[in-house]
Amino acid sequence: MAEEGNVGRAISKSGAVRSLGAMSGTSLDGVDAAVVETDGHSIIGFGQSSYRAYDDEERSALRAALGLWHGPDVDNAADLVTRAHAEALSEFEDVDLIGFHGQTLAHEPRGRGTLQVGDGVWLSQALGLPVVWDFRSDDVALGGEGAPLAPFFHFACAKWIGAEKPLCFLNLGGVGNLTYVDPAFERPEDPGALLAFDTGPANAPVDDLMQARLGQAMDRDGAVARGGTVETGALELFLAEPFFSKMPPKSLDRNDFAEMVGLVKELNDSDAVATLTAMCAAGVTQGMEHCPKPPSRVLVTGGGRKNPVLMEMLRVALDCPVEPVEAVGLDGDMLEAQAFAYLAVRVARGLPTTCPGTTGVRALVGGGIVSAPERARSLP
Repeated sequence: MAEEGNVGRAISKSGAVRSLGAMSGTSLDGVDAAVVETDGHSIIGFGQSSYRAYDDEERSALRAALGLWHGPDVDNAADLVTRAHAEALSEFEDVDLIGFHGQTLAHEPRGRGTLQVGDGVWLSQALGLPVVWDFRSDDVALGGEGAPLAPFFHFACAKWIGAEKPLCFLNLGGVGNLTYVDPAFERPEDPGALLAFDTGPANAPVDDLMQARLGQAMDRDGAVARGGTVETGALELFLAEPFFSKMPPKSLDRNDFAEMVGLVKELNDSDAVATLTAMCAAGVTQGMEHCPKPPSRVLVTGGGRKNPVLMEMLRVALDCPVEPVEAVGLDGDMLEAQAFAYLAVRVARGLPTTCPGTTGVRALVGGGIVSAPERARSLP
């Protein structure tokens, strides 16, 4: 962990902390923000949450920077992301620190690394609170995939809901990722407690096609997919991609499967969206084969859980109950923001946030930079 400034006065070495997490995901819809009360091990409780949507102009600016590592579009995206977060987070009071993920623009863990834009130093000064950011770079530097990062929080969630049998958390955002949790273990870093990996593209290809063809941000409620027929030939070509035969841990960039849209370009709108939706479900089904034991249930978070067509595809394909995380009292809209609130406390207290089972990193890593403001915010 790199550290700037002294955060000791804001974050005691033990006891509960009110941490505010923020997430801007690959779906490019907006900034989720949520408070978690935690000691970095257990979840004590959940607090206020909010959502700050990106407008069409902001989404276009972020799309223009996807896949880029530097240049004016990247600089513009970084400024946009930082200021949008400052706006979203300024309404929160009585918090001790902030976990700031930023916006992923490019991700090549075996190549150029990983890039999440957004200025944690500026945000810390603007809000008067310590900010933990750049969560992924240290993991990648030590041979990890840098993703997914939520599994340690998923482990805490499994304990919070009182799970006794292995289960999976499935996040269906722009990219899909799966966390297998065995709650019989005491700590998330214990060997065998966690296995995590990206399953494949999720909502991103559908969203991109809907925007390009119909001028709509998403297939709301699966309405377009419901009227279509899955093209099995395109689905078979998709599953022939080497990614699906690779053993986890493994991760993806949002644009790694951009050619998926090419597989459905000759199809009408409904058939194309139905086929892309089926590709998401098939990637998850393939990924489930890597679980050490059959999970007792799959809890789904992210925007994909609101698509009844996708959820039905998963229920048909998997041999266990598939439910939105709301079934166990969690908030599927805010789970990733809550994850970075939780991880921020772990980073600030020198606890690991990734391990070989979650990212393939060579050793336990507590990755992140802690930036402290020159002048602390006056808290109630």
